[in-house]
This record gives sequence, C-alpha cells and structure tokens, in this order.
Amino acid sequence: MHILFLTDNFPPEVNAPASRTFEHCRDWVKAGRQVTVVTCVPNFPKGKVFEGYRNRLWQVEEMEGIRVVRVWSYITANQGFLKRILDYQSFMVAAMLAAPFVGRVDVIVGTSPHFFTVCAAYVASRAKRVPFVFELRDLWPESIRAVGAMRDSTVLRWVERLELFLYRKAAAVVAVTHAFRDNLIRRGIDGTKIHVVTNGVDVGRFRPCGKDTKLSRELGLDGCFVAGYIGTHGLAHALETLLEAADRLRKMPDGDRYRLLMLGDGATKQALVVQAKRLGLDNVVFVDSVPKHEVVRYWSLLDVSIIHLKKTDLFTTVIPSKLFECMGMGIPVLHGVAGESANLVECEGVGIVFEPQNAQALCDGMIRLASDHELYARLSANAAKAAERYDRTVLAARMLQVIESTARGCPDEKRSNGGDGALGCPPTNARVDGERRK
Repeated sequence: MHILFLTDNFPPEVNAPASRTFEHCRDWVKAGRQVTVVTCVPNFPKGKVFEGYRNRLWQVEEMEGIRVVRVWSYITANQGFLKRILDYQSFMVAAMLAAPFVGRVDVIVGTSPHFFTVCAAYVASRAKRVPFVFELRDLWPESIRAVGAMRDSTVLRWVERLELFLYRKAAAVVAVTHAFRDNLIRRGIDGTKIHVVTNGVDVGRFRPCGKDTKLSRELGLDGCFVAGYIGTHGLAHALETLLEAADRLRKMPDGDRYRLLMLGDGATKQALVVQAKRLGLDNVVFVDSVPKHEVVRYWSLLDVSIIHLKKTDLFTTVIPSKLFECMGMGIPVLHGVAGESANLVECEGVGIVFEPQNAQALCDGMIRLASDHELYARLSANAAKAAERYDRTVLAARMLQVIESTARGCPDEKRSNGGDGALGCPPTNARVDGERRK
C-alpha cells in the first residue's frame, strides 16, 4: 500500500504536527507500507528556512524510509494573520501541483490544523481517483475566532461552510479528541466514519531520566525548583499568566527557589520577553526552539511542567500534545486547560488542574508540588505509568488500520474498533467528554 500524506509541518521542525506525522509515517514504513510525504521546507515558527535547505520548487529526501517531497511555499513567521493565510494557501496550491507527480497511491491523508492542506488532499484524491482521509487536529477556523485573530464575518462563515464540505467529502475523519468527534456529529457529519486516535508519545525517547547537570548550570537553574513551559508561544496560550505567576513567586519569602523556563518560539515570544524585562523577572529563563534531538535535555530540567491555554470554551475540547510528553518523562503537570484534557489529568492522576489565566492558582500549585514530596512522587510515578497507554507506536497502528480500511472501501470495519468508531480512546477509567492542540 502506498500512502500519500500532505502536511505543511514536518521534521526537522519540532512542533506537535511535525512530530505526530513523522512518528506515524515512520511506523507505517516499519510495518511494510510505502509512504510519501509532501511538505514544504522547514521554517516553523520563525519563518526562516532551516540550515541545509532552500525554498525550491521540488526537492526530495528520505527520512527513515519515508520519501519526503518538499515544495515551494510563501514563507513567513508564525505571526500576522493575513501573511499566514498566504503561507497556507501557497502550500495548498504547491501540494495540488506536486501530487500528480508522486505516482500511483492508494489513499491520501491531509492534516489540519488549518484545512487548506486538506483542500489539496481532496483535489488530489479526485484527480487520482482514490479516497482521502481528513486528520482533524484542530477545529479551524473556530480556533481563529477563539483567540481573537479574526472577527465573525461573512468570510469566516464561508470558510466554515468549506470546512463542513471537506468533512462530508472525506472517506474517513481521524480526530485527535472525542470532543472533536462529538462536535462534527452535532454539525451533521456521519459519526460512523469518524475515528478518534489521540496524540501520544514516543516512549522510547521520552522517558524518566536525571537532570542534565551541565545544561542546568549553564542556565543558572542549579538548586532551584524549575517549572517549565515547552512549546509554541502563541495567542492561544495566554502565557502572560505564567509571567504574572513568576512575578508573584519572587515576592514571596522563599521565592528565590523557583525558576520558570520557557522554551520555544511563536507570535507572542518577543512581547513576552519585553514584558519580563519590564517587570524585572530574573527568575524567568527564555530559550529559543532547539533541534528535536535536544528537546529531551530541556525536559529533564523540569520539576514540573506547565500546560496552559486561553480561557475559552473552544479549548475545553482539546488535549495539548505536550501532556503526553510530560507523562513520558514522568514529570507532574500543572494543567491550566479546562475540559477533556483536565479530566484526563485528574483521571490518570498525573498533575494538578488550575483555572486558566489564574496566576495565583498557578503559584499555589507550584508551591504545593515543591513542598508536598509524597504528592509529587505519586504524580510522577502515575505519569510514567500512564504514558504506556499512549504509546505512539500503538496509536500509529490504529490509525493505519483506519487508513487501510478506507483504501479498501470497507467502512464497516471501523465498527470492530468500538461501538462509536473511536480509536485511541482513554482507558476505561478515564473516558471523558472532550480533546485538542500543539
């Protein structure tokens, strides 16, 4: 079987879409399938082409058995709504033009967050007369409205109609959360073709380990209780709350023991750096994005991981993918996201949930985990154990099952995976109502 996968994020980029796609495709190749990925040159999130690459019309490389075709696209930093739309649309057109040159394929997969890539998958599937699978990683464009990047308008409503058109035309939809599946069913999409394959973790790479003492010294973290945020610094994440918490902590009697490590880039990164300098936050350490093979070194520095999203109803449907990496590393979580992901954290017993955008609640959680050693040890052990249930290899096999059933035109096969057609569900004692993001 030959799978054509369209995505505008792929390694050496290190964000959630790139990691999920690469790890799934790698395991499909190991299972004996042929996989071709059409993507653009690596540039996320700064909008700068990575060293060793050029933004050319067509270039081919191989990564662990995956044939990777990189096409030209308009490149811009992950900020500025109109520029990013142009970026997405340019890749859509380039992917449409590239797909016919890939050769015979049996099925096409297009992945969100934005659906322009899925538009390309739909067009390519019609041209090649093969089915296509919509991998739903984000409810886009609803998330645009949630973060205030675009006001409700005729254009936005037209885009939502296009979104629904793509759901209907897809032979199968693979959603990363149960809440996404519920959302589509409420909007009239056939639930029998919607499967859930959650995000997960590469347990061979993300596992409990001692702190990298050399790196800890370099960053001035020795002897400190380190809370960290690792990931995209975007509008959706409301990271100003973390800086407010850092400001409160340093004013406490033992506040000098706490440090906040913030690793990553994104639309709000520079504004956060400026804000930290203005407040004189010498307890906050900013680090730019690092190569994929370096990320585990920084995870090892954390005593606790902070996961945070803006307080809005939409984000109650998401499960940030970094949660699974926290589990893999055995790091307790301070979880500032309501909804399905909060339920998962509580059911698995891997962290403390706090109200999004509540800096005092975040401070209280940090202080509690730093002082209650029994609680800390229990959460850490639970996290490492829970990670085994979200092994990326197992989840990749489940998604491959959906793809192969779709390619064979066997829609009824999904019913053997559960009455609701869901794959990658939380364990029985952790079934929850909703999931999502990076």
